[in-house]
Amino acid sequence: MTQQLAPTLDRAYARSFVDSEIRPNADAWDRAGAIPEELLDRIADAGLWAPFLPVEIGGSGIDMVTLGEIHEEVGRGCSSVRSLLTVHTMLSWALQRFGTDAQIQQWGPALATGRTLGAFCLSEPGAGSDTAAIITTAVPHKGGWLLNGLKKWTTNGQRADLFLVFAKGPASTVALLVPSTAPGVLVNPIDDMLGTRSSMLAEIAFSDVELGPEALLGPSGFASGMVLTGTLDLGRYSVAAGSVGIIQACIDACSAYAAERRVGGTALRDLPLIQAKLSDMVTDVRAARLLLAEAGRLKDRGDAATIMATWIAKYFASTAAARHASEAVQVHGANGCSPEFPVGRFYRDAKVMEIIEGSTEIQRMTIAAEAYRKWEP
Repeated sequence: MTQQLAPTLDRAYARSFVDSEIRPNADAWDRAGAIPEELLDRIADAGLWAPFLPVEIGGSGIDMVTLGEIHEEVGRGCSSVRSLLTVHTMLSWALQRFGTDAQIQQWGPALATGRTLGAFCLSEPGAGSDTAAIITTAVPHKGGWLLNGLKKWTTNGQRADLFLVFAKGPASTVALLVPSTAPGVLVNPIDDMLGTRSSMLAEIAFSDVELGPEALLGPSGFASGMVLTGTLDLGRYSVAAGSVGIIQACIDACSAYAAERRVGGTALRDLPLIQAKLSDMVTDVRAARLLLAEAGRLKDRGDAATIMATWIAKYFASTAAARHASEAVQVHGANGCSPEFPVGRFYRDAKVMEIIEGSTEIQRMTIAAEAYRKWEP
């Protein structure tokens, strides 16, 4: 019997998976407001939940450049599915980077294979980009922690098995690993959002949740400076990749539509204004892809410059995605407003990309600060 080789996890593999398993169903999932369990299982079978984790705990050990390419392809098919990968990546990476041997042994293999799905709890009703404003508290209790508070806009909150929760500790922010089944954890679904409608958002309430000392990820007082910064950077990287995917999806949809549609006897593709829109999409997707790849290469080298490179990639890609998704609807005319064509979904999803993991306004402030840095005394 010939031994079957394991597939190579790369862009081509992800593209094939997306085209067969995700893209044909994305509009139906968007209308249903949820991703079916069978798809989550198929993602696990494909090894796509956390392929960057080490081989010894069940991952594939792929590099960050390749991870970005995979998330781009998934984002091309469905931003909601990519969002699930994003938050799972954030928790899994934080565990790998800051977890103890015991924590990695407990959670790592299940996260690597997708038997346990993760989510990220930071935003609150009164705290989004302003992370210093969080009021969820974690106080020392019986040698462990007592968690109280409310988190909102938690992607995959309806389905996740494990939450990475950031709370206000005795001295500073702390990061805690909280099973969704822990007594005192209440999950309230959030429906009818503008975009990424099938990303299974939820509000997570914590009422006197008792956690052992092993719940703490990273040393106490360490989260705000390192765990949170690194985790948000990975999330921002994935969102940038997904935004590149949205632009590519707009190109694919518009080029196919323009090739078939005729106006006054002229093919839509031959109209100069339509050609101008497509040329801008093609140019921006290539630029965004290069910025994403640069951020990934810096991550693989362990270069701290990756933080700013990721800010820039996310800013450029997300704003370009919103701009071109709007143009994609325009190219489709009234059909662009119909549920029969996917560009309406691209338009709604792209708007979300300008808000999550650092709003466009926060990104502009952060990037401008980089320009001013050389003039600081």
